[in-house]
Order: sequence, then C-alpha cells, then structure tokens
Amino acid sequence: QVALVESGGGLVQVGGSLRLSCAVSGRTFSTYAMGWFRQAPGREREFVAAISRSGGNTRYAESVEGRFTISRDNAKTAVYLAMNSLKPEDTAVYYCAADLTSVLSTRHYTYNYWGRGTQVTVSS
Repeated sequence: QVALVESGGGLVQVGGSLRLSCAVSGRTFSTYAMGWFRQAPGREREFVAAISRSGGNTRYAESVEGRFTISRDNAKTAVYLAMNSLKPEDTAVYYCAADLTSVLSTRHYTYNYWGRGTQVTVSS
C-alpha cells in the first residue's frame, strides 16, 4: 500500500504563490510517477502536472504551464507543486497521486493511489 498526504494549501490573493507538498510512504517511492490533480466545486477532477520516476521528465496542463512547477525528492519521498501567479480559477482541492505505470498520464483513472487533498483558494 501507498499513503499520500498533501499539505501547504491555503488562502492567497491573486498573483500570489503557494507551494504544495505531498509526503508519500509505503512502496518504494522511486518506482512510480507522480501527479497533481485538482477539483473545483461542480467540476470534474482535472490534470495539473506529472513527473517521472527520476524527476527528469515533467508534463503540465496548458492552463498552468509556465506558472506551476512540479518536482520531487526521492530521498525524502515527497513531491511538490510550486504555484506562482495564482488566479481565481486555480481555486480547487489539489490532490497528489501515484502512478505505477509511470507514463506521465493526464487521466485520473490511471493513477493507483491518491491523497485526501488540500484546499487552495485564490481571492480576487
């Protein structure tokens, strides 16, 4: 089993920054890719970013490209999402997820394990 716990969410003004963290325990962390997704009220869960097992490859949703950066620290078994230039439309619950197939998928159903999420609210 794999356990994921997100932290770092909160309330921030438009144009501000936040850094989300996801602590991972259980199976060997470096054997799976990691992703961040988000879900706003009344909307489907959407892909935000993904990172490969080594951290050498990343993928972003068009809506966050250039503003968000995903990274990981395999020694600390953690993945991060640095969010800059935040907009009101970034408001959502943010989830981290582990993908055993390690293909940098944008599809939420390919991810095997999920955290409970952390709320990010961007006020205008």
